[in-house]
Amino acid sequence: MTMLGLSDLQFALAVIGLLILISVAILNFKYARARRKAKAAGEYSADNRFTKEPSFGGITVSMPSTPESFSIDPRIDCVITLRFDEGISGAEILEEINAWNDIPVTSTARWMCEGLNADVDAAEDWETLRSEASYSELQLAIQLANRRGPIGVLELSDFCSRAQALAETLGSQIDMPSVSAMLDGAKELDAMAAESDIQLSINVLFDEATPGANFDALMRKRGFRLSRNGRAYEFYSNGTFIFTSAEIDPNAPIKQATLLLEVPLVSQDERAFERMLGEGIEIAQAAHGRLVDDNGINLTEAAVMSIRQHLDVLYANLEKGGVPAGSSTASRLFS
Repeated sequence: MTMLGLSDLQFALAVIGLLILISVAILNFKYARARRKAKAAGEYSADNRFTKEPSFGGITVSMPSTPESFSIDPRIDCVITLRFDEGISGAEILEEINAWNDIPVTSTARWMCEGLNADVDAAEDWETLRSEASYSELQLAIQLANRRGPIGVLELSDFCSRAQALAETLGSQIDMPSVSAMLDGAKELDAMAAESDIQLSINVLFDEATPGANFDALMRKRGFRLSRNGRAYEFYSNGTFIFTSAEIDPNAPIKQATLLLEVPLVSQDERAFERMLGEGIEIAQAAHGRLVDDNGINLTEAAVMSIRQHLDVLYANLEKGGVPAGSSTASRLFS
């Protein structure tokens, strides 16, 4: 590196760039081979071209009957844009994406693809790809971070390679951020998420163990729903999940109940902590218990005030980071 006059950073970026170029070459070779196999098997005949649901990099590109429940979000996604000189049919794009099904996917992160509708009689907007529509641009995206951490270099390289190969095949221009910028963005997003990934708990310690049947009746009376596995109780408001209890043994007497709130996953407007605190108080009064902290010490008003102050800061930081608590963006980031 010294002989070449390169700094450590410059050398590292050069190596990453070389890896991406090699990956593109390998991917193009595999892609061409997959296409040849597909054509030989008649996979892309006019009769059955779209009989199966197409996928892109591990994510299903839904047909109109099964639309995606979320869309690309540049706040948490790395976005690569492909632009066409003329509108290109969704059928052609989906055909190329389908051909990638035979290529191994190295990334466990969710990949997405959306098109900018170019039809004259349609509102120009980003949408899930449809075979009968035409598109002037594509957006390819991969999530930069989640609870497992930031995206890795190999995952990102694989994503960039596939996007580059698709651009070359479709004859489009490509707008792709630098690898270093994408990795830096992933680290920053992960750091912000780590600071905000808070779970609050309220413990109700009973003076005497409560029979499981009595506890179940109490929780149902308070409006809780039994979870699918039958070991926890979930609290909803107008169909929105707010908080849950820790799992218990339904066949054993209950000595303590713990209510749990995943702060980033519930909107601040729901006043989730106050409602969880209120339910804890009601349960304690009904079953002869008391609220305690994780060390078994009675929960004081001072402790509650401190929690409220920390929550205000946490909600503000999430809002500032562009990931408001309870938003679809937050649900993806904190998954």
